[in-house]
This record gives sequence, structure tokens and C-alpha cells, in this order.
Amino acid sequence: MTVLQLEPRAYRGSVRPFVNFNAKHDAEILRKAMKGIGTDEDVILMLLTAHSNDQRQQIKAAYKKAYGKDLVSTLKSELGGLLESLIVALMTPPVSYDASQLHKALKGAGTDDEVLIEILASRTGEQIKEIIKVYKKEFGSKLEKDVCGDTSGHYQKLLVILLQGSREEGVDEGKIEKDAKDLYAAGEGKFGTDEDKFVTILGNRSAEHLRKVFDAYKKLSGSDIEDSIKGETTGNLENLLLAVVKCARSIPDYFAEGLYKSMRRAGTDDDTLMRIMVSRSEVDMLDIRASFKEMYGASLYTTIQEDTSGDYQKALLYLCGGND
Repeated sequence: MTVLQLEPRAYRGSVRPFVNFNAKHDAEILRKAMKGIGTDEDVILMLLTAHSNDQRQQIKAAYKKAYGKDLVSTLKSELGGLLESLIVALMTPPVSYDASQLHKALKGAGTDDEVLIEILASRTGEQIKEIIKVYKKEFGSKLEKDVCGDTSGHYQKLLVILLQGSREEGVDEGKIEKDAKDLYAAGEGKFGTDEDKFVTILGNRSAEHLRKVFDAYKKLSGSDIEDSIKGETTGNLENLLLAVVKCARSIPDYFAEGLYKSMRRAGTDDDTLMRIMVSRSEVDMLDIRASFKEMYGASLYTTIQEDTSGDYQKALLYLCGGND
């Protein structure tokens, strides 16, 4: 009798844990790369992109133990510009990285809504709960309170719902038609828009349930839910609703589009490019690459090559993990 082994879900990140890992040895290599005159950037970026974030934290601890210095501060003093920002991001634990990006988005003059939207629309409920804890610990304030202080209206309502990290699970067959009809009635089917309905349904239903609602919506109205959102809402609310819809349809497609826009506008949006490459490198970069190729007919790898340069480019290409 053969026992069927349930395959664990295949790993879809481009950065994997280094197999014969030795933190002390890696700390020594980094020390040599930064000692004396000049810095060997190649060694630094190759070593760090070849290890998982968890391993980088162990290298950081080994470095401090051996040399009595903080590795991140030392790297900062040796590097500059975009490469420095990228390396510091790679050295930050993923949840801390998300928390610090949100803090930066909320704390400066004005709000970086793109960052709020990207992180809160794409992270899982579990991740959001972790982010909230780390945010409180590192910045001494409540993420929800800071978000509410910087936003308003239905945009704020939907962000607060997403911050609860408590989407329903599974598909509720009995609600599919009703949700589709409610969305239609709230938007295209009436004069003026009932934003509350959009916010409640898109903020609380599971991704697989929403995909069925979108299909039912298309049958009902003849158009995609995205088109109706674009026609019925504007500004931050429109952008957040669209991000939630896109993430429900396909998270890799959502990030492929984000990467494409970060490079294919006039001038490169390096903040977005870096944030996505770093935060998805151990999650779904292989799927994002496949989406990118399918959506734009070019590989992510060659697009990064055309759009960036120097050691910064090299590090991004290592994170990309290969050409398609």
C-alpha cells in the first residue's frame, strides 16, 4: 500500500537559506570586505543576498560578538546611496521592515498613501497582527491611531478594517450572488455611490470568495468590478479598493504591476522597486517574475537591467534570482 505524501507547498521565493551556513565565518568575510582602504561591495551584496533574512540576523549577532560593533551601522558607514538603503532593508527582519515603512509613510510631512495601500492590501491577517505588535514596540504608538490621524472618510474606514487582520475564511456560497448584487446596487446601479458597501464587502470577505463575487458581478453588470470602482470612486479610496481587488485576484500580478510602474514611468521609483524586491524575495518572487513576463512580455530581470545601474543593480538582480 502506498501512502500519499502531501507535498508541502513549493517554496516560491528567489532567496533561499544558504545550505552550509556558518554565521561566524560570514561575519569574518564581511569584516574583511570592509576593513582597510575601500570597501568590497561585491562581496557584501553577494553574501547578503545569498542568505535568508533569518540567517542575516544570525550573521549580525556573530559580527557583534566577534568585533563589538553593530553590523548595520558598520555597513552604513561603508556604503552610500541606493545600495546602502537596499542593504539596510535586507538586514531588517521582514515584520520590522514593514512596520518601519509604515511609520515612515505616516510620520513625515504628508502621508505616503502608496505605501499604506500596498502593505495593508497585500499582507495576510497574521502578518498585519505581527506588524501592529512590532510597530507598537519600535515606535511606541498604535498603528491604527497613527493611520486614523493621517487619513479620513471611507479610505480611513477600509484601512481600519484591513488593520483588524480578520478576513473571513473560505467561500460562503449563499453570499456570492447577494454580494455581487449589493456591489452593483451600491455603484453602477444607482445615482451616487454607497461606498460603505464596497468597503465592507471588499474589506471582510476572503480572497477566494471575492474572486467568485467578481465573476458574478461581471455576469450581472457586463463590466469588471475594477471599471466600476474607477467610475464610481476617486483618489486614495479608489486606489485602495483597486489594490484590494487586485490582491484578491492575484498577489503576484499586483506586485508585477507595481514593479513595472516603478521602472517604466519617467524616472525610477526606487523606493517602490526596493520595497517590493526586498519584501517579496522570500515569499513569491518566482511567481511575480512569471506574472511580469506574462503581463509585459519582458522579463523582470532585463527590465531591472535596463533601468538601474552599478552595485545597486547587481544586488537587485541577485534578489530577482534569474532571467526568464
